[in-house]
Parts: sequence; structure tokens; C-alpha cells
Amino acid sequence: MGDLPNNPIQPGKPGKKKELTMEVRLLIAFLLMGLVLFFSQYLYKTPPPGPKQVAPTTPAQAAQETKKPEAPPPDAAKPAQTAAASKPVPGQIQAASEQEFNVDTNIYRVRFSNRGAVVQSWMLKKYLDHNGKPLELVNPASFVKVPPPFSISMKDDQAAGVLNYALYAPKPSEDGMSIEYEFSDGKNYAKKSFQFSKNGYLSQVISEVTVGGAPVEHMLQWRGGFGDYTVPNRLTEQHSVYYDLGQNKLITKDAKSVKDGPQSSSGNYSFAGLDDRFFAFVVLPKDNTSTKIETQKDDFPPAPNGKDELHVGAAVGGDSVNRLMVFVGPKDVDLLRKVDPKLQQLVDWGFFGVIAKPIFLVLHWLNDNLLHNYGWSIVVITIIINLLLLPLRFSGMKSQKKMQRLQPQIAAINAKYKGLSMRDPKKAQQNQEIMGLYKREGANPMSGCLPMIVQLPILYAFYKVLTVTIELRGAHWLWVTDLSQPETLAIHILPVVMVVSQFVMQKMTPNPSVDPAQAKMMQFMPLMFGFFFYSMSSGLVLYWLTGNLVGILQQMLMNRIMPTAPAPPPPKAVAKKKN
Repeated sequence: MGDLPNNPIQPGKPGKKKELTMEVRLLIAFLLMGLVLFFSQYLYKTPPPGPKQVAPTTPAQAAQETKKPEAPPPDAAKPAQTAAASKPVPGQIQAASEQEFNVDTNIYRVRFSNRGAVVQSWMLKKYLDHNGKPLELVNPASFVKVPPPFSISMKDDQAAGVLNYALYAPKPSEDGMSIEYEFSDGKNYAKKSFQFSKNGYLSQVISEVTVGGAPVEHMLQWRGGFGDYTVPNRLTEQHSVYYDLGQNKLITKDAKSVKDGPQSSSGNYSFAGLDDRFFAFVVLPKDNTSTKIETQKDDFPPAPNGKDELHVGAAVGGDSVNRLMVFVGPKDVDLLRKVDPKLQQLVDWGFFGVIAKPIFLVLHWLNDNLLHNYGWSIVVITIIINLLLLPLRFSGMKSQKKMQRLQPQIAAINAKYKGLSMRDPKKAQQNQEIMGLYKREGANPMSGCLPMIVQLPILYAFYKVLTVTIELRGAHWLWVTDLSQPETLAIHILPVVMVVSQFVMQKMTPNPSVDPAQAKMMQFMPLMFGFFFYSMSSGLVLYWLTGNLVGILQQMLMNRIMPTAPAPPPPKAVAKKKN
């Protein structure tokens, strides 16, 4: 599951009316399908304020680039830093002007500023935005209200304000893979060091703060949102996350959950930080036995003159000297497992993970070894799934044929008890006669629904695969530029073709009911499917469309080998012959 370059995706359009999420659409679709399939035959018997605004800055030309070999983060922190006891406050340590420093690895391009010793830009070179440029994980629009990532958070707001906007003295390394920042005004002192490797997503961050010579507990924060801002419903995809080893559980929170104020938690955590659908920023404590994380929310417009939006943020640390390993990168299952097995919990496979994971593994294998395209891999795996479900579909077809053949007799029984209220004791006799007819003829009114019932968890599993796996992000297929997102054309072709195929398959499928009202309602089912699938990921629509096309072929075959038998004479006709 390599870090292959991804293709551009269309950005979300802030300011538009909020659309239903894919989860809500799927849930409504499932409920409607359930209502129609199970009950249709019975329906027709007849933010708080942020910190002060950052002062405008002017970039300086101080980029450091070299051709020296990479220097991976060491296992032990080199700077000698202790917090066991107070130490003398250093004298004035600060830079004369604002300067920038760039770390340029094979996978990152990170821009630092010595004003606050913070990160102003963190780009992933192997993942592209809608303009075809390296994906930016930092939200620069947040700088009007909050300091950039890796600013300091602590109880003393005044000291934090000084340390977050002061001009730190930079000490870059010769190889360009690390930098140390230090500041002191005689009372407030802070030191931060950042060290990167040339080819890895792990970096090492160390921070130290003292006030008046006394060590001060603090955290490093990333506020104003995180991740890929080109996905639809991007703000709902962003969370603070931490893995509680005591509970063996991943805890997630969004901006709405902390709208009344920041929420703090501390404990023995494997990792803590932020994530969105495809990417994560998490810190893995190096020496700490206990880690603190504070979930924050910031409200500000995504663009000038826009409406405020809630953005999630997090501060992590909790010691006077924080030694942290930092992961910033894609939620690639193999990559996460190599960094720390617990990080795999960041990939949420949903309720049907036992189905979603095998589907993803097969898709990945088909793409890497045979087809080299995830779209055609989806087509092939859909055909395989439908072939595996063929016996169940065949059984359902037989049941539908029987039910269709028995409709005249069922209509005669219903006519016999016409006009009775639901509380009338004769209603029980009506039901007994119908059930007796089913039993004599070996018909099961529910067996025709089994193929659809089995498809629902598979559909949800496919949805999760398409929405949580980084491999499907930006995956092309014919005119589709990203299988994990809706089509970018003015008219979405796949949902339209899917609706047509649904109508065709519905016309070919035996209708077990003769009720005209029910038949009329069923005619609207393809349109409802089209409505709910129209804004879903292209890969999910491709899966359902391929299933429809396979179903049409199977239905043609079944209609040929299993023609509908003539209906038996109704009970009244039999009674006349006996008389």
C-alpha cells in the first residue's frame, strides 16, 4: 500500500447549504429499502473567543537546503534537558528579525517561522490537492485567530502569548533536517527542537518551558483544523483522537462536542492528536507515562467575508519537558502498522469491518497484480460477489415466481374478508388461510428479500472501504477522477445509468403482488435510489451499477429456464366443481 501520487480532487465549496452526509444518505436508503421489501405487502391490504490576533509578518529569505545524507531521528534525545529542579533564567535570547526555515525531505516540505517557533506550512509531496500541488495540511485561514501549529498552550495565558509571538533564535543543522529554536526575555524561557528523517513520516519534537526559572507544564497545539480541505463535508471529517491503553479504545471528538469549552483528558495513551478522513497528525509519547490532550474548537470564516465555521484543534503534552515522536501523514494501513500497531485503529472500518477488510485486501491485490486500476477492480470484485450470491438469488427468484402465481388466490381470500377492521376476530382467520396457502404451495413471502438483505452489509462495507482507505483517494476510472468522491461532471453519469439499469431489472423481475398501488410505489424505487446515490462516492455507485448489470443478465437467464407457471384455480372455482 505504497504512497503513490494521488490525483487532484475537487475542493469543497464553503458557504453552500449543508448537504446530507453519505452516512445519512445510506441510512435513509437502507430504511426505505427495508420498508418496501418487508412491509409493502401489508401496506395495501386494500465558539469561545480565540487568542489575540497574530501580528502580520514579512517572510525572510533564510531557507536551508543541502545535499547531505539524511539523519533519521535518534532514539534518545541529544539535548540535555531536565525539569527536576529550577535553574537560573537565561538572559535575553532572541532574533533581531523574523526568519523562515524550510525542511525539504522526500515526502515533506515543512516551513517554519521563528516568530513563535511554529510551523506555517506542512505539505505532503506524494498527495496532491485539486490544483495538482502538494497537499497542504495546515489551514492558513486560522492564523487570523489562533497561532500556527506547534505553538505553546499553558495555564499562564500571558506567558503563552509572549512565547507564541516572540522572535526565537534559530539554530539549523548543517544537513537541513533539524532546527532548534530558543527564546528568553529574562523571565519567560522556551526551547523547541524539530528533527526529521529524509524518507520517513516520523519526526522528533522536544519542547521545554520555564517561567521565572521554574519548569512549567505545557502542551504543543495544532489549532484551526487539520487535513485535506478538498473533501466534501471536510469539517465533519476532522476529529481529535487518542488511544486509551487502559480502555483499549480509540476516543474521538469533533468541534461540536467542545462548543461549550475545551475538554481535557490525561492518561496512558498510545497516541494523541488530530485526524481527518485520510490523514493524521498524532504524537507518540517518548518518555512520558501519562499524556494530556485538550480538544479545542475555533470558529472563523474559511475565506474573507464568509460565515464562521467550527474547526477542531488539539493540544498534546503535559510536561515541562515534552519529548514526542510525531507522525504526520496518510492513514495507510501498512505504514501505520510499521510505526505503531495501535495506529491502525485510526482507520475506521465500521460495523462490518469483518467484510470491509477482506474487500479492501482483494481490491488492493487486483489493482496491484492484475488490473492496475481500482475502478476495474471494483467491477471484477462486484461480479465475484454476485456470482457467490447466485444460489441465494436463484432461491429468491423461485419464491417470487411462486408468490406471483399465488396472487389470484390471495386476492380471493382478501376479497372474502373485505371490509373487516383490524380488531375483528375474523382477521385471524384471514391470516390463517393465507399462511395455510403458503404452506401448501411451499412459498415464503420473505425469501425473495434475502438477496437484498445480504447486499446491505456488503454495500455498507464497500462504502467504508471507499471512504477510509487512502489508496482509493484520487483513484481514476475512465472519466471519473476520484472514486472516493462524487463525479465532478455537471451531470453525474454513473447514477443516471444506475437508475436506468434499476428500472430495467425491476421490469424483468417477477412482481409477487397484484396490488396496483404497491406496483406503482415500486416504480419510484429506482428514482429514490438515484437520489440517494447521486452525491455518493463514484466507486460506490459503480459497485451498485455493476451489480444491477450482472443482475439483469442473471434475471434473463432465470426467466428463460424458470418461466412462470399458470396459476391454480381460485378456491371458489374448486368449490363449484364439488357441488
